[in-house]
Amino acid sequence: MKLNGIAHIQLTVSDMERSKQFYKPLLALFEMMALIDSDDFYYCIGSRTGLAITPTDAAHASEEFHQRRVGLHHICFRARAREDVDEVHQFVVGLGAKVVHPPQEDGFAPGYYSVLFEDPDGIRLEVNFVPGKGHLKEG
Repeated sequence: MKLNGIAHIQLTVSDMERSKQFYKPLLALFEMMALIDSDDFYYCIGSRTGLAITPTDAAHASEEFHQRRVGLHHICFRARAREDVDEVHQFVVGLGAKVVHPPQEDGFAPGYYSVLFEDPDGIRLEVNFVPGKGHLKEG
């Protein structure tokens, strides 16, 4: 069976209001529109992508995200142009995000160019550009 990508990713966050202040403008930049915006569920779709955020259970409210624990390591969004990566970098700096690394080339694929930053909970988000299809055979 050949899949048609990932339908959505759902992140659990420690403070919904703080996270919405981060994700609303970021996802708007990505031309994603909100389908659900409530106190306990924020869900956007667009660019063949879905992303949701939900609050953590009270029992886990004091815990912090760590990318080396079992579970999510990071999310990487694919940009359509190298300049988009630079734009995202400037945008997240304006949001006050912690930038792990500014736009740079890496050896993951020929022409791989990316920025890596963190959301308010320290969940790492990457935006990359790879010329052509890179390692992805379908687009």
